[in-house]
Amino acid sequence: MGFHTCGPNEAMVVSGACNNNPKMISGGRVFVWPIVQKLQKINLNVLTLNVESTKVYTVQGVPISVTGIAQVKVQGQNPDMLMAACEQFLGKSSREVHQIALETLEGHQRAIMGTMTVEEIYQDRKKFSKSVFEVASSDLVNMGISVISYTLKDIRDEEGYLLALGMKRTAEVQTEARIGKAKATMESGIKEAAAEEQQMKAKYVNDTEVAKSQRDYSVKKAEYDMEVNTKKATSDLAYELQAAVTKQKIKEEQMQISVIERTQQIELQEQEINRRERELEATVRRPAEAEKYKTEKLAQANRNRIILEAEAEAESIRMKGEAQAFAIEAKAKAEAEQMAKKADAWKEYQEAAMIDMLLDTLPKVAAEVAAPLSACNKVTMVSSGNGAVGASKITGELLDIVVKLPKAMEELTGIDITKSLNRSR
Repeated sequence: MGFHTCGPNEAMVVSGACNNNPKMISGGRVFVWPIVQKLQKINLNVLTLNVESTKVYTVQGVPISVTGIAQVKVQGQNPDMLMAACEQFLGKSSREVHQIALETLEGHQRAIMGTMTVEEIYQDRKKFSKSVFEVASSDLVNMGISVISYTLKDIRDEEGYLLALGMKRTAEVQTEARIGKAKATMESGIKEAAAEEQQMKAKYVNDTEVAKSQRDYSVKKAEYDMEVNTKKATSDLAYELQAAVTKQKIKEEQMQISVIERTQQIELQEQEINRRERELEATVRRPAEAEKYKTEKLAQANRNRIILEAEAEAESIRMKGEAQAFAIEAKAKAEAEQMAKKADAWKEYQEAAMIDMLLDTLPKVAAEVAAPLSACNKVTMVSSGNGAVGASKITGELLDIVVKLPKAMEELTGIDITKSLNRSR
């Protein structure tokens, strides 16, 4: 008589004492009457089973060997399963329970292997493990043993089937890898080409914008340079024109003085007339012609310079149509300006030059009129009694001829010397 205890990994079974069913205690204590009651214990520890199935033929007839790992234990929390386990294993050692469970699982493992192909077992281990677990659990539960877990540990064969399968798969994987690598290389090349295309497009757009900016800058600079050069040319021409006007006024004053002096000296001797003629030639006509030639050359040079600048500006901005129009306009302006300069020069110098030439000619004409008289050895004069008599008569007639010369010159040339002299005064 006394109390007995057990740990949580054991179960006590008390039978006898007029009890129809034994009393089962899992992890606790119980009072046992000696002689009339019997106490037995059953182990509830987890048993690890190394389930080995060697050379089992699959559904394809290929022999393979499989090793599985299972965890089983006597279920002590369920009274029905504990009762079944007591009926099956009470009084047996843990080794015997282990062997019974192992053989049961090994039989179910073989049975499942015979219903599947090598590929299914090898490739879908989870399905195989689940099948063995379900079938073994339904059988072992009747023995009071629960299957905690089952895992397929190893698959092997002695015929080289798995090796061939692996080689086939390896070849497929390698092929897929090469295909994948080729596709990746192709996609990489495509993406690289697309990126390069985008880069080139961006570069072309950028270069276009830069060229456009440079063109706009060149056009603006050409416009500003043209404006500056136009202002400078206008200023230079205005200065030259003012200088020419001033020189012309000086020349006009000098000419007026010379004309007055020559008019007062018409009656002087031939030597004085010749001297005055040379003086007029040196001081008026040649400077006037030189000034006229200079003005024409300046206008021609200015026209050529404006044309060259216009053509250069037109060529620099590469706008052929506008450049030609600009050059033609500048050329026309230059030619018109040259024509105006020439017209002004002729207008300013023509009358003075012709007056100068007439004044040069008048003494010669007067000399020619008096020449017959100077060649006469004897003059016989007849008087009617009216007017002057003697030498004064001859001198008066010569003076009348000389006085009528300007009128004759006006009829020949259209220039009134007397009016021109009066204007110059």
